[in-house]
Amino acid sequence: MLATVLACASVTACASAPMAPAGAPAADGDSGQAAAPAVPSSTPAADGAPSSSTVAHLQQLIDSHQLTELRTTYNATYGASLLFQTDKLSYYVALFHGKQFWRVIQTDSYENAESIYRTFAEQTLKLAQVDIDAMRLQAGNAYAQHLIALNEARLRNLQQDTNYQQQQARQVASAQQQARQQAVSLSADLHSTNSQLDAMKQRIQALEKQQTDPTLILPPPSDNAAPAAAASAPAPSP
Repeated sequence: MLATVLACASVTACASAPMAPAGAPAADGDSGQAAAPAVPSSTPAADGAPSSSTVAHLQQLIDSHQLTELRTTYNATYGASLLFQTDKLSYYVALFHGKQFWRVIQTDSYENAESIYRTFAEQTLKLAQVDIDAMRLQAGNAYAQHLIALNEARLRNLQQDTNYQQQQARQVASAQQQARQQAVSLSADLHSTNSQLDAMKQRIQALEKQQTDPTLILPPPSDNAAPAAAASAPAPSP
């Protein structure tokens, strides 16, 4: 089932673009026995036509459902497939990138096909490493940017909390200063009030003591009253 799905994916990928992609070398011709493929060069096709008759022939075989997929290896956007044409006992080894075949080698030897397939698979591993590294770096950068955004938001919240706490602290300090000043003023007022209260209590106690004393206390006579009394007395007889 997996092989069928992969084969169908290859058909869909290549049906619209059977030509080799820009940057791919011309594939090996249909020679019956093919040598192990080399790393593709970056020379594009000059006229935009299929880079190899083997690629076009492979596309025709895929379109007519004459091939059976034996093996497929995927590494990122690169892949290698080993296909078998049962009615002619012929093997096709394809190297592809994205949705386009890159190289196709045909051979009638199963051992040679397996060797080419392993070589292509190793090439996809090396070629894909650049894409994988770029993907990982891009994801790491995006995650770092995400963390920066989260920490910026946290920093803003903490700064707002700090500013609010400092504002509240200043208000509390001002209120405390006013309270201390008011306490000093109230303490002075209380001291004065207590002094007045003590004086009033002393006067009340003196008056209460005077009212409760049963002894009649007359005020002492004044100096002017004595001579007046003497002048009014009768003279003695001779």
